[in-house]
Amino acid sequence: MSDRNEPLAQVKSRRDAALAAMVEGVPYIAWLGVRFDRRGDELTATLPFAERLIGNPALPALHGGVTAAFLETAAIVELTWTALWDDMEAGRLAPDVTRPDSLPRLPKTIDFTIDYLRSGLPRDAFARARVVRLGRRYSSVQVEAWQDNRARPFAQATGHFLMPQG
Repeated sequence: MSDRNEPLAQVKSRRDAALAAMVEGVPYIAWLGVRFDRRGDELTATLPFAERLIGNPALPALHGGVTAAFLETAAIVELTWTALWDDMEAGRLAPDVTRPDSLPRLPKTIDFTIDYLRSGLPRDAFARARVVRLGRRYSSVQVEAWQDNRARPFAQATGHFLMPQG
């Protein structure tokens, strides 16, 4: 837990800085335009719509690869955030994008299975991931993406990841 004497604004700022450093350390996240909204320890990923993300202009629909990358990114960031939460809260870890050695190593994908439930429409998309198993060597994550209605996901996925050692 964080120091009880640490002001709430300072705790929030430290958490936001850690999340920003984690995300900014991966250029592909910036290229996709994915952003993360943090509420306590819960993250919601947002994929803002851009024309370059369309795969089928006849429908139009988001490209399946973009959808997969969005889901995998949400899963990896959530898994890293969950795995590092205790160390961040205790002040043992303070990622800083200006110091690459302070950035956490990200889990490596072992496999990632996606269910495309319907076409992703030309609008913003959102995703939430849930860590199912957090182990020292291996972890599992489930993630779902939706657009206008969270109860109607357009894609969902399950991923298994090799956790960084050391």
